[in-house]
This record gives sequence, structure tokens and C-alpha cells, in this order.
Amino acid sequence: MHPGGPPQPLITAEAIGRRNAELASDIVRVFGREFVMVVLLKGAFVFAADLLRALGQAGAQPRVEFLQLSSYGTATESSGDIRRLSEMPTVAGERVLVVDDVLDTGRSLAYAAEALTRAGAKAVRLCVLLDKPARRVVDLAADHVGFTIPDRFVVGYGIDCAERWRELRDVAAVD
Repeated sequence: MHPGGPPQPLITAEAIGRRNAELASDIVRVFGREFVMVVLLKGAFVFAADLLRALGQAGAQPRVEFLQLSSYGTATESSGDIRRLSEMPTVAGERVLVVDDVLDTGRSLAYAAEALTRAGAKAVRLCVLLDKPARRVVDLAADHVGFTIPDRFVVGYGIDCAERWRELRDVAAVD
């Protein structure tokens, strides 16, 4: 199922670029130069690539790992059932920065943080491009937030709707 109407720009690529630099400086100030960046796939891959470059500019040298979770499938609403689709990265004794695209219900990020803690991470911090607090069902807050947005379905900058619109430079809303 695809929402109707073309995507409407919400956050420009230029604003995202500026915010990534600010996030990177904040992360390095709080977390230091060396840590493991665990990217949640698929939606966060574009954000993570740009954030990684910004972190390098800010003096960080993170190791990058990936974790693929699913709760949406091809739907526009989370099923609430989180499934891990990839192996758990090795993080024992490491400081971990989890990078995700959108914090909405909180289920996926809570699952990832708990799983990484159980895997032995020394510390886990959460970084999201977008925060939708109106959708939260789990008591969870990200440590680093790019933008807080209203409860709208968004696409672009790696975020999809049933595998469509990931290629858009901006974050856009679909109705």
C-alpha cells in the first residue's frame, strides 16, 4: 500500500547537512573519538554515511557495524513485532552509538539497545535523524536527535515507503 499524492518536502538536504555536522561535534564531545557505530538497516544507511563523514571531520574514528531489524515490511504502520534479520555485531566491552532514521514508537530502538547491552556493550547511546514523540509507545528518548517532527509519514534521505522514495535528497512527507 502506498500513501496517495507526491512527497512534500519537509527538511532540505542542506539543513540535514548542517545538522549532521552539529550532531557529530556533540557526539565527539560526549562520547569521544573511538566507539562502535551500529547502523540500523535499511532506513538509516544514507544518514549514517553522511554522519560518519561528519564524525571524521569532527575527529572521530568509529568502527562501523550494521544491524538489520524489521517491523514494517511493506506497510506504513509498524506491526509492533521486531525481527532481527542479521547477526548481532561484536560489541563486548565497547561504547556503542546506535544510529537510526526515525524514532517513532520506540520499539525498534529499545530492542536494539537492549540486544547490544546483552551482547556486552559497555555503554549504548542512541542517535536518530528524526524524532516523532507523538508516536511513542515505549518510554525511550534518543541521546542525539537531528530533527523533531510531527506525526507524518516521511520518506527520502534513505527512508522509504514500501521500498520507494529512498533516493530523495530531502526528507519529505507523504499523505
